[in-house]
Amino acid sequence: MKGEISIAGEGPDYIESAFPPGDFPRYDWPERPAGLPAEVWTSETTHRDGQQGGLPLAVEQSGRIYEAMCAFTGNSGAIRQAEFFVYREPDRRALESALERWNSGAPIEPTTWIRAAAKDVALIRSLGVRETGMLASISDYHTFHKFVPGGRRPAVESYLAAVRLCLDLGIRPRLHLEDATRAPLDVIAWFAEAVLTEFDKAGSEPRLRPKFRVCDTMGIGLPYDDVAAPRSVPRIFARLCSLGLGPEALEFHPHNDTGLIVANCLAAVRAGCGAINGTLLGKGERTGNAPLEMVLLHLIGMGFFPVRRPDFVALNDLAAFYSDLGHGVPAKYPLYGRDAHRTRAGIHADGLNKFWWMYAPFDVPKLLGRPLEVSLTKDSGIAGIIFLLKQHHGTNPAKDDPRVRALQTWVTAQFEGGRLHQADEAPLGRRVRSAGLRSVLALSG
Repeated sequence: MKGEISIAGEGPDYIESAFPPGDFPRYDWPERPAGLPAEVWTSETTHRDGQQGGLPLAVEQSGRIYEAMCAFTGNSGAIRQAEFFVYREPDRRALESALERWNSGAPIEPTTWIRAAAKDVALIRSLGVRETGMLASISDYHTFHKFVPGGRRPAVESYLAAVRLCLDLGIRPRLHLEDATRAPLDVIAWFAEAVLTEFDKAGSEPRLRPKFRVCDTMGIGLPYDDVAAPRSVPRIFARLCSLGLGPEALEFHPHNDTGLIVANCLAAVRAGCGAINGTLLGKGERTGNAPLEMVLLHLIGMGFFPVRRPDFVALNDLAAFYSDLGHGVPAKYPLYGRDAHRTRAGIHADGLNKFWWMYAPFDVPKLLGRPLEVSLTKDSGIAGIIFLLKQHHGTNPAKDDPRVRALQTWVTAQFEGGRLHQADEAPLGRRVRSAGLRSVLALSG
C-alpha cells in the first residue's frame, strides 16, 4: 500500500528516455540487439521504381527530384545512392546530369538499373557509373515462366555471364534478387555463392565485390524470425550473412502490398542488412516503395545518425513539387500528408490547447516544419475554435467567452443545416466582427 501511495503522489513521468523533448522517439534498448549493424544507410529508386509507378519525369523533373534528395540528405550519409533507368534517351540525360552533380560534390552517387543480361551491361559500359543494379529474378514463379528455356540453371547462367562482364568493365554488380520472399532459401544461397565464386575467379579488386539486394517484390514478406523462410525477412538475411556477406553488401527493397513495409525494413536492419532501398515519400509501383523518411525516422530512433542527420524540413519542398506534378501525397499520408497532424475531435483540440504534447508524437513543428492543426466539424466543439484563434490569430479567449460561444453556435448551425465538409481557415471576417473578436476565423469547403 505504501508503494501505491508513493506512486500516486509522484509528479509526471514523460518517459523522456524514449520520448526526448525536441527529438524523434527513441528505441530505449535494454540491450542493443546483437545483429544490429554498426552503420546503416538508404538508397533511392524514385528515378526507376517511382517513375515506373507513374511519376511523369522528364529531364527537368528528374533533376529537381535529385536535388531534393541531396537537400534532404545533406552531409548525413542517410541516402548514399540513387538508381536510374538507362533505356530511354531522357533517362540517360537525367543520369548524366546527376553524375555531373555528384562528380562536383553532390552527396548522392548515381547508379543504374539494368536486367542481368550481357546486352544490357553493354548499355552502361561508357556511362561512367561505378555500380549497377542488375535484375536477377530468383523465385520459381519467375525463372520457370519468364525465360526460354525456363528453369533455375538457365536463368542463373545468364545472370553470371552479366556479372562476369560487369567485373571485366570495372563496374560493381548489385544483384537484385527479385521475388526473394517467394524463393526457396537454398536457391537464394546457391545463387549468391555462385556470384561470389565468379568474383573470386575474376581476381577483381575488393571494391568490385558484388552486393545483393533482397526484393520483397509482392510485399508479402513478414518481419518475424519465428515463421518459415522465404516469407521471413530476418531468415533470408541470416542465411546471406552466414555466407560471409556483411551489412555493407546487403540491401532490402520491399513493396507495401500487405502493409508491413516499414516493419519489414526494420526487421531487415535488425537481421544484419546495411541498406534500405526505397523512395522519399513512398513513391513507386502499385502500393509504393519503402518510404525512406519513415524508415530513417526509426533508424534515428535506433541510434543511427547521432551527429549529422537528414533535413526532414527540406522534404516539404518535395511534397509540394509532387503536388504540382499532380502526384501529391495522400491527405492522410504519415508525416507529410495534409491531414497527418490535423485533428477534428473536440477532445483532442482541448488537449492541444492545454498541453500540446498530449496529441503530438514528437515536436512536429520543429522536426518536420509542419504545424499541428485543427479543423472545425460537428465534433470539434468550442476547443476547436479556440485552437484556431490562438494558433492563427494570436488570441486565446476563455471557453465561456460569449463571443466564442456565438461562433460555436454559428458553426453548429452550419453542420445542422446540411454542411458536410470540414471547416478550416478562409476569410470570414464579417462573422468574426459580428462576434466582437479582433481576429479572423475562417471556414472553407
